[in-house]
Amino acid sequence: MKPIQRQLKIAEMIRRQGEASVDALAGHFGLSTETIRRDLAQLAETGKIQKIHGGARVARLQSEGSFAERLGRESDAKTAIAETLAGIIQPGETLFIDTGSTTLAAADRLARIPGLTIITNSARLADRLCQFGSDAAIYLLGGRYHEDNAETTGPLAIAQIAAFQADHAVLTVAAVDPEFGVTDASFEEAQVARAMIENARNVIILADSSKFGRRAAFSVCKCTNIGALISDEALGWTHRELLAEVGVQVWCGNER
Repeated sequence: MKPIQRQLKIAEMIRRQGEASVDALAGHFGLSTETIRRDLAQLAETGKIQKIHGGARVARLQSEGSFAERLGRESDAKTAIAETLAGIIQPGETLFIDTGSTTLAAADRLARIPGLTIITNSARLADRLCQFGSDAAIYLLGGRYHEDNAETTGPLAIAQIAAFQADHAVLTVAAVDPEFGVTDASFEEAQVARAMIENARNVIILADSSKFGRRAAFSVCKCTNIGALISDEALGWTHRELLAEVGVQVWCGNER
């Protein structure tokens, strides 16, 4: 049996049983524990299972903390992502931008690009762009206001999105999995993201490397819908290759 076939069988066993030990898997397949550990490491890298002491279990859905907590995470990666995004966006373009700590980190770079039109549900982003002297025409979507994220969501926001057409939908998400696609931990935010995708010519996903190989509860889009995905240089080559296979243009820092 080829390693890829064995790993698929291991993932299916763990899905059915909930978890499995290295010793039990080694006995089942008649292999060394070292070989099974390598299989589990590769499965964990792609998000199919979660490694635990002595074995593995079903991967848990990704959740997110408060906005303040997220602002402090992966700050170097977010800075690198912001720099890359600014190199892709052209003067005069129209952008949907959703709420997220990574999109907020890009505000000062985007403020330097002249003539943009920006439609967003993030009050913080709109304010930050103005603070950095952006000349963009900024449209802030209405809807139900959420204090923690300083964002609007719900039917009113989605209805207003339909009134615009954009060159790019620039989105941050909770998790990216090459097989299951882009997912979010918030139902309301996933709805906003999907509406932006429907009304944009191109989709740009901003996701630091810590978000890969994971799944969250609410679907945003399949990876085949992504035009460009911007991450940091720590993104593993397995994920880069799997994304490239489905036609996603992957940017990692200065690498492409």
